[in-house]
Amino acid sequence: MRYVTNLPYATKEEEHVTIPMSDGVRLSAHIWRPTSSDHEPVPAVLEYIPYRKRDLTAVRDSIHHPYLAGHGYACVRVDLRGTGDSEGVLRDEYLEREQADAEEVLAWLTEQPWCDGGAGMMGISWGAFAALQVAARQPPGLKAIAIASFTDDRHADDMHYMGGALLSDNLAEAGTMFAYGTCPPDPAVVGDRWREMWHERLENTEPWVLQWLRHQRRDDYWRHASVCEDYSSVRCPVLASSGWADGYSNAVTRLLGHLDVPRKGLIGPWSHKFPHLGEPGPAIGYLQELVRWWDHWLKGVDNGVMDGPMLQTWMQDSVPPSTAYEERPGRWVGEPEWPSPHIRQAVHPLTRHTIGPPREAADEGDAPEGDALTVQSPLSVGQFAGKWASYNAPPDLPYDQREEDGGSLVFDTEPLTEQVEILGSPTVELDLSVSEPVAMVAARLSDVSPDGSATRVSYGILNLTRRDSTESPEPLEPGRRYRATVPLNGVAQAFPPGHRIRLSLSTSYWPLAWPAPKPALLSVHEHSSTLTLPVRPVEEPDEVPASPFGEPEGTPPLAMSQVTPPEERWEVKRDLIGYHSELDIVKDRGTVRFEDINLEAGRRAHERYTAVADDFTSVSGESTWTMRFQRDDWDVRVVTHTQLTCDDTDFFVDATLDAYEADRRVFSRTWNEKVPRDLL
Repeated sequence: MRYVTNLPYATKEEEHVTIPMSDGVRLSAHIWRPTSSDHEPVPAVLEYIPYRKRDLTAVRDSIHHPYLAGHGYACVRVDLRGTGDSEGVLRDEYLEREQADAEEVLAWLTEQPWCDGGAGMMGISWGAFAALQVAARQPPGLKAIAIASFTDDRHADDMHYMGGALLSDNLAEAGTMFAYGTCPPDPAVVGDRWREMWHERLENTEPWVLQWLRHQRRDDYWRHASVCEDYSSVRCPVLASSGWADGYSNAVTRLLGHLDVPRKGLIGPWSHKFPHLGEPGPAIGYLQELVRWWDHWLKGVDNGVMDGPMLQTWMQDSVPPSTAYEERPGRWVGEPEWPSPHIRQAVHPLTRHTIGPPREAADEGDAPEGDALTVQSPLSVGQFAGKWASYNAPPDLPYDQREEDGGSLVFDTEPLTEQVEILGSPTVELDLSVSEPVAMVAARLSDVSPDGSATRVSYGILNLTRRDSTESPEPLEPGRRYRATVPLNGVAQAFPPGHRIRLSLSTSYWPLAWPAPKPALLSVHEHSSTLTLPVRPVEEPDEVPASPFGEPEGTPPLAMSQVTPPEERWEVKRDLIGYHSELDIVKDRGTVRFEDINLEAGRRAHERYTAVADDFTSVSGESTWTMRFQRDDWDVRVVTHTQLTCDDTDFFVDATLDAYEADRRVFSRTWNEKVPRDLL
């Protein structure tokens, strides 16, 4: 990244500004704005998240908010209620109170003498959720949003459930917020009230995984703040981006296809990162794109920001399987609209372990009927699946799929005679039967090289009890034939000549997804089952220059030093005596020192997923977090632990929350809760 200091506007910074809410709670804001805005008001740009602006996001914030302020904007970074230095308690994600607070923040911003009355919202992940959800409420003054790594559907396409199957990230993300939501404010900011504010958080927090497990169907809990319920509610321009390695790779194209406002889409090869910090690379000059976006929609500059294709995306070249990539080779391609007129849906029949040619070229009469193909996968299928939403640290992308394929039903094309490129969401339609009333299927699409190595390109999961409805699931009748459609995550991928395209089907995908109560035998009937690929013909023009974006740039990051080293671990362990298997993940940032505020902060996350043999009720997930903050004689620590286990009929949540001042424990609470399984 290129760091720049010579910007069009000199800026000033206000580190802690309180914004009053209508119920008396005060939120804490960090504001960067042009010094000239004291007498020449400018538009405001709001980022609204719960991840602690004073320390844990301070370095990242220092790269992009001063940069945007230096281009003529009042950039405002607000801690959500109950987080960082804001008052109150954060009880769950995307609540009505959170969104009402955001509207009040926007109203406050647009009334400030340094603001010209117009505002935008931006962010990644939670910040993007917030911007999209608030845009759907149509607050006065919100003129445009720019969002990255988000979803418009909280149940079907978030880290909680996928195809009605429970994701392990449901536990992992709950563990993250269990820790972040119980950290204290900084006494250097809030004064002597810090301990009172801290204990209010500690005493009023429940592990969020409990709430998320209580809603296993698509219901009003998930419909709330899911913009897909009414796309017409969004009436401001939207710049939407994500990455193919991210869990949120699908919502960009859905917004492009459903919104009726000026909109642009951008999808790179990235994991869960802003595009200017994108990993795997290439990262792009996203902040320059934001300046152009805000200049047009907040300042009225006629700069051609809406010219060119509606969607720009990175067409990924073939790569060997790896858990991390520094760069993904490929090229930028553009689509004039979405759905794109360039894409054709190629329907391939599944025959005896092969993916046949597209139906328009296939002579179905020559194919023998044969018996159904069957598979009952072991729990080991999924140990090389990687993370639902990759962060590229620790290395968390899927590894070589050959071992996974050993417990799967596999279909291959013949070696390709020419390059095939796909752009969009593949789908698998299955004519199937199963042996149990609750069962799941995981479908994986892989690029198989001539040496046999298999790189996963995309995947999808379906809880078969939700095959027709996630609102009203029904148990399966063993032996009865059903039709079920499994959508796979969207992707742009090129398959070169000599390679094969592989579809793999399994009945487990642990620990990425929680398994059904019992192993199920899946029978797939050939010829009436298909794989549909969204093919972008290679002769189509790319519609964009070879290098449409500038080099990543931002302002110099905040001074920070590493006091203790970070640690990353991703280990698969198997005991062949007791048949115990384990995935052990450590993401320890070490201790860092923020020089400007004389603060040391440390955070360590440890996830552990275990199972015994093929006992589907032996699976267990654990999330343990330690958060520590220290300055002079102020030394505080929060330790959270959440374990999720199950039997045939119930989930069990055992959790602890401990808080310390120095080495003295000042708060402790334990939860032992049972939540019934609902056809899950």
